[in-house]
Amino acid sequence: MAELFSQSWTWWIITLAVGVPVVLVTLTELSNALTRRRHPMAGPIRFLRNWVIPAGALFALLAFALTSPADLVWVRVAATVFGFLLILLVLSSFNAALFASATPGTWRERIPSIFVEIARLVLVAVGLAILFSWVWEADVGGLFAALGVTSIVIGLALQNAVGGVISGLLLLFEQPFKIGDWLDTGSVRGRVVEVNWRAVHIDTGSGIQIVPNSTLSGASFTNLSEPDGPYSATVAAKFTTDDPPHEVMSLLLEVASGLPVLRRGESPSVEYAGNASYEVSIPLDGPADAQRAQSLYLSWLWYAARRRGFALDGDGTDPLADPARLEEAIEFVTPTLHLRETGQELLRRTSRLERFGVGEVVQPAGVVPDAVHVVLSGRAAIALDVDGGRFEFSSASPGDLIGLTALTREPAHAVSVAGEILTVLTLPISTVDELISSRPHLAEEIGASLDLKRRLTAEAVAQIDLTRRVTRGR
Repeated sequence: MAELFSQSWTWWIITLAVGVPVVLVTLTELSNALTRRRHPMAGPIRFLRNWVIPAGALFALLAFALTSPADLVWVRVAATVFGFLLILLVLSSFNAALFASATPGTWRERIPSIFVEIARLVLVAVGLAILFSWVWEADVGGLFAALGVTSIVIGLALQNAVGGVISGLLLLFEQPFKIGDWLDTGSVRGRVVEVNWRAVHIDTGSGIQIVPNSTLSGASFTNLSEPDGPYSATVAAKFTTDDPPHEVMSLLLEVASGLPVLRRGESPSVEYAGNASYEVSIPLDGPADAQRAQSLYLSWLWYAARRRGFALDGDGTDPLADPARLEEAIEFVTPTLHLRETGQELLRRTSRLERFGVGEVVQPAGVVPDAVHVVLSGRAAIALDVDGGRFEFSSASPGDLIGLTALTREPAHAVSVAGEILTVLTLPISTVDELISSRPHLAEEIGASLDLKRRLTAEAVAQIDLTRRVTRGR
């Protein structure tokens, strides 16, 4: 017995027989605990338990317990397998420690996984070369030299393609933008919908524009979605030097303040650049609203500038200024307003034709109207502003009057919005007062129309209150 325990292989066998099960049980418990906590090191621990420990035990059994010659093929094979698994374990542990648990926003979190995979492949190749050189006494120097020359030749042949891939990988690593951001490259403007190694796909609204990564990495571009917070769209407008700057600036702000995409709680601003040039800044929720805001603003500004008599883009010509159009409008409203010759002459002197673009506010709520509008063509929606939206409960069609509370000097209870391109004949309050004083029948009709509008408004308010109570009850 003493002679048995005096042999070195005896202690190796005892150590392996006792130690390996203990280590496996310990690693199993540790792996289960890490798995329950969803710790990234759970994977390497399982790999250590399932593969590295058994392979190491086999190598120790062959090389030390059985004292097999080191140059025996099975010993070398076992050493190679154990060394390879050990390399994978070390790399997996570093990957879990450095990248799997990386804090969001750090360089470890931003680095593309392809970089990690390439680095891992290179380290595995180097580790295997060292392992084969040590275990099998292989000469790997020539192999590395051949691979280096081959890599240079392939790189020169594919430098354009490889350059695009490298540019893409650098963009993925730096992350100057992400999916959903809005970019302006100078020639392309839109939302990023895909980023890969070769190119960035940008949705311009009229199609998908594919921009090579090499183009983006070699030129400057603007990320419109950064930094977080309000985004402002800029609109340039030019009038003539005959248009008073302060009145023009007031008009520009008035039109911008009525945009439905305006960021809540923010106000537009305008700068006068001289030479009848202006720049309007419109705060929005994000770049996605910019194109719609600019298009809507410029269309509304065209109508508003004509109503004020300003020459937008140097052209102040208004087709409604033709006297024949005014005569046609007066003939149209004559039955509605019960006009006689004196009344028609009064309208020729004091009234004017105006047009409103789709969505423009004809008469805001809560404001005493300064004129009465007779609808000639188009349709106006009569609505209440409710919780950031509008509840339409009536409409005004050709022949109807808008702004009747001007006669009672009361604020309008509802907002009137052009549902279509709206043409109206605008009558000053003094003109309507004079018509009513000489036409008692007209006063009765206007009074009845006012009562009807008040009743419709009251019914709309009651319906909104009922809807709110039902919603709260749910």
